[in-house]
Amino acid sequence: MVRVVGEGMEPTIMNTKEALLKAYNEGLDLVMISPSANPPVCKIIEYQKYLYEQKKKEKERKANSTKVVIKEIRLSPQTDDHDFEFKLNHAKRFLKEGNKVKVDVFFRGRSIVYKEQGEAQLLKFAEALMDYGKPEAMPKLEGKRMLIIITPKK
Repeated sequence: MVRVVGEGMEPTIMNTKEALLKAYNEGLDLVMISPSANPPVCKIIEYQKYLYEQKKKEKERKANSTKVVIKEIRLSPQTDDHDFEFKLNHAKRFLKEGNKVKVDVFFRGRSIVYKEQGEAQLLKFAEALMDYGKPEAMPKLEGKRMLIIITPKK
């Protein structure tokens, strides 16, 4: 015994053979949509059309999902003002496009001694981008790099 549902018909409980015969007479397929129900629920539909619509919905859902892109900008502890402004303009453009921006200060050789300069550089960069995005966290040091990630404002 199965519960049969379909377009333009009342949900009815009938024998499995009767349900198959009814679907065959209509030129459609009998598809079990809820096997755990008591009695199991079957639907009379065109199965290929159903699969096509499922694929179409999945594709549409994927297209609507946003992909997070992280753009990277590298500075040094002694980056000049002109270079700083140039990279700042790039970061503004990236944030306007909706991308995250990862800004890092790379310490070469003994310049690791000047961690404060690197942190000041990153905080100054984040401060200049306040209109376009906000930092996820304070600058953190990872090996010879200090980095900060800035997310765009909605």
